[in-house]
Amino acid sequence: MLKNYSSTTEFYLLGFPGSKELHNILFATFFFFYLVTVMGNILIIVIVCVDKRLQTPMYFFLGHLSVLEMLTTTVTVPLMLWGLLLPGMQAISLTACCVQLYLYLSLGTSEFILLAVMAVDRHVAVCNPLRYTIIMNSHTCLWVVIVSWVFGFLFQIWPVYATFHLTFCKSNVLDHFYCDRGQLFKLSCDDSLFTEFILFLMAVFVLFGSLIPTIVSYTYIISTILKIPSGSGQWKAFSTCASHFTCVVIGYSSCLFLYVKPKQTQAAEYNRVASLMVLVITPCLNPFIFTLRNDKFREVFRDAMKSCYRLLKA
Repeated sequence: MLKNYSSTTEFYLLGFPGSKELHNILFATFFFFYLVTVMGNILIIVIVCVDKRLQTPMYFFLGHLSVLEMLTTTVTVPLMLWGLLLPGMQAISLTACCVQLYLYLSLGTSEFILLAVMAVDRHVAVCNPLRYTIIMNSHTCLWVVIVSWVFGFLFQIWPVYATFHLTFCKSNVLDHFYCDRGQLFKLSCDDSLFTEFILFLMAVFVLFGSLIPTIVSYTYIISTILKIPSGSGQWKAFSTCASHFTCVVIGYSSCLFLYVKPKQTQAAEYNRVASLMVLVITPCLNPFIFTLRNDKFREVFRDAMKSCYRLLKA
């Protein structure tokens, strides 16, 4: 299994080092985070779809963001959890590895585009409230979301193709819990320096291409808020952006450490920790960030709970 492979048909994921007891603890911890992530995002999607008070562009985008978050974690985390229960290394076919990497990168790209769109939406709401419903109409919102999804899936076709076009002849063991691109480059016997550099530039394009509109939007938002004379008015205006701003800070900071590096073949321990931040911790925090810090959503959620209580009592 550890000999050279000139035509690899499957890989083996090393997962997490340590004893069986440690694996059981990690399984319980990560399963809890994954469960919270899925249930929290499903709750957001259902409430946004059902309650008419949340039929606005901001919550329309939030619903799609929740779908992306849930799908991104589902592409990788269940496989990681299954690996923690196995006694040895986990086998994954070349096709499954390719599909997993493609879905993970595509969904992540769409998520960054959508975060930038949400920043622009908040900019229009705060800086140009009288024209908000005209600019962010249902037709515009629908097309923006479609473009976000389509762009993410089209943009990642070549990077994934270039990765799996390499010859994997050194080994077929990936020192990770999912098909990480950096670890795949380590197994290649081709000269992949140019390919890695191009992928680095593409990662920079996605991250900073979506981060720049976000920074510009929040610059105008903060400038507008500071012109409001009353402190209560300033807080009310900023509260509409606080949850998105928090999500942006956490999401971009963790992904910058993971993806924007010239050398893809980073240390395995570094990649594992950074990947856990992106795939497990951040998606679990986002439902709380978007609900607990949002007065309107809390009001709708309380009303929904009261309605469910009345139905059960009846």
